[in-house]
Amino acid sequence: MIELYDAAVAAALPGPATARAIDALPISRASRVWLYAFGKASAPMAKATVASLQRTRHIAGGVVVAPDEVPPAHPTLVSMRGDHPIPGPHSFAAAAKIGDVTAGRRGSDVAIVLISGGATAMIAAPLKGLNEADLVSVFELLLGSGLDIASMNAVRKHFTRWGAGRLALALAPATIYCLAISDVPNDDLAVIGSGPCVPDATRAHDVQRILERANLTTRVPSAFREYLTSVARGAIPDTPRQSHPAFAHVTARVIGNIKMAVNAAAARAKEKGFSVEVADARLDGEASSAGEAIARQLVAARAAGVEKRCFVWGGETTVTVANSNADASGGGRCQELALAAAHVLHDAGAGATVSVLAAGTDGRDGATDAAGAVVDGSTWGAIAAAGSDPAHALAVHESYDALRAASALIGRRDTGTNVNDVVIGLV
Repeated sequence: MIELYDAAVAAALPGPATARAIDALPISRASRVWLYAFGKASAPMAKATVASLQRTRHIAGGVVVAPDEVPPAHPTLVSMRGDHPIPGPHSFAAAAKIGDVTAGRRGSDVAIVLISGGATAMIAAPLKGLNEADLVSVFELLLGSGLDIASMNAVRKHFTRWGAGRLALALAPATIYCLAISDVPNDDLAVIGSGPCVPDATRAHDVQRILERANLTTRVPSAFREYLTSVARGAIPDTPRQSHPAFAHVTARVIGNIKMAVNAAAARAKEKGFSVEVADARLDGEASSAGEAIARQLVAARAAGVEKRCFVWGGETTVTVANSNADASGGGRCQELALAAAHVLHDAGAGATVSVLAAGTDGRDGATDAAGAVVDGSTWGAIAAAGSDPAHALAVHESYDALRAASALIGRRDTGTNVNDVVIGLV
């Protein structure tokens, strides 16, 4: 199964896709080019861009913000680390540096902005008048809320310095090309990285409703609630709309997504002699519920006498916890999905004949040192035999220790990409 996961990750590598996109851009050789890259795939995207540009274009400068320390792809670029999934000192410093560098552009310049998953947190800093500690609190609340990524980013972009098209405003009137590796449903450019270069369709009252539905209104810091109220009343401008002249200079498109990864895993499974079914619907919802549903589907296929069958899903689930603690290493969404699947497989007596892999294409799953997990019908019993209580672990969202006890974890790896999670089921 790891081989199928590796194939999915390889297909989603951002370097080749970025190089093709950059080569197709109509950039004059006389233009100064500024390069900005933010997110989990920023380093390989920046490297590919520099390789394509430096032969014939002048790279004036820029900022690359990655999840880890990486050497600058070009002497004129500043390379920084951003914090993820919760913003911290590195993110705040990166946001400030972006402001410093954008001040050096000219109207005739060209800005290339490369966005990938994780960018929201890595370049997060509060709007003027809001403080950093409160912003961290909001991110923590949202991560434990069970809200989907579109709803979370609708909230986050209203409070962050570069979200909701505000980077485009800072770069205007320069020509802007925004290229994105998508990790969100429908490849929505306004959601990827909180849309730093595209207009925002949500309004302050939309954010208020999202917080109300998630029962977060009273838990959000008072200064942030007051800010939303002022915006909703018209006392403070809302996020920039499509009609803002800055967006007339922006060309934005998605150059990579989960479909590439899922199709590659399916192709490799076919090479291995499996018949393959790729799910039409995007994987979403609560991680535990998704894991149970996936396991039941595989058990049903086994009961029907299906052999050498592979099922592939792509998307992103959520984990809702009663008391958010985003820094805990209890386990990510892929691990929780896998543990829930292991429970169903155990109860069905599937043994080793049915297995499930769930892992992030970014090689990371939550605040742990794992990318995800591989389980089968024997995993649940192996956890218990090792002295852990798998049912309790699943109930309290502590899948990491349980899966580690059964040697079911996939080790964390630096893939250089992020197009959501892949789940692979084998019968």
